[in-house]
Amino acid sequence: MKMDKFIVSGTPHVRSKDSIQGIMRDVLIGLTPAALMGIYVFGLNALVIMVLSIASAMFFEYLYQKLMKKPITVTDLSAAVTGLLLAMNMPASAPYWMPIVGSAFAIIIAKQLFGGLGQNFINPALAARAFLLASYPTAMTTWPAPAGQAVDAVSVATPLALLKAGDITVATSGDMVNALVGTVGGCIGETSAIALIIGGVYLIVRHVISWRIPVVYIATVFILTALIGRNGVRIPQYEILVGGLMLGAFFMATDYASSPVTPLGQIIMALGCGLLTTLIRIFGGYPEGVSYSILIMNLCVPLIDRFTEPKIFGALEVKKS
Repeated sequence: MKMDKFIVSGTPHVRSKDSIQGIMRDVLIGLTPAALMGIYVFGLNALVIMVLSIASAMFFEYLYQKLMKKPITVTDLSAAVTGLLLAMNMPASAPYWMPIVGSAFAIIIAKQLFGGLGQNFINPALAARAFLLASYPTAMTTWPAPAGQAVDAVSVATPLALLKAGDITVATSGDMVNALVGTVGGCIGETSAIALIIGGVYLIVRHVISWRIPVVYIATVFILTALIGRNGVRIPQYEILVGGLMLGAFFMATDYASSPVTPLGQIIMALGCGLLTTLIRIFGGYPEGVSYSILIMNLCVPLIDRFTEPKIFGALEVKKS
């Protein structure tokens, strides 16, 4: 009589068809519309920066794990996602060595030195963007003119920079359409709000991300901008379309490793991101506040998770004397 062998392991026994590679593939698919719009608007330079950034991120992950004699996980596509996100947070006029330096910082410093995927407490792509912005501010804030603008326009101001300078006239109906489509100055992947929304909705439908962080984040910026205003004018519908809000809300604030795991925690983080983004944009010295707001809230995630952790059913509370 043949006896079947059973492998008994500890609970839980739940199995999921999801895999890291599958999730990362979905994120890459979600980023594709905005990436294609970036190439269409800014030309071949945008494509080159994306390729360099993705290839560098995957190379540095492989190199680090090889040198440290760790399992090679570059095929899980997480490094590719980091590289693409970094490229989409850079101007198309950036020198070609810059995405390579940024990828090295993102993968080695912000990710692998903290234990690799799932152990990083901040978003690697945003950490690299902050590093590049602090180290090379001129290159990181020189925006090439989108296709279709004057041929002699070497660089242009972003809509948020114009708003910061007090130019409220940029928020016309025509500029609203340009911001929605993506034909405005800015980083490669942040200019087309409609492309980012399409990608974000795809991730929500695929259950890769929850709706809580992006919806609450964007809504918070909308409401606070409507209440506070800018130079006496309230244009919240324009404020949420321009800058890196859509990119940050859908693709970076939702990073698994650096965002809360509880529903209430996700809402708290989104509210914090929205508040900080609005305050930095309106009252700070820098026209954009998405990157720094997400990084700051990343640091608060352990505390948020601690105070929003649900009680275990049947667990006894220990009273402190």
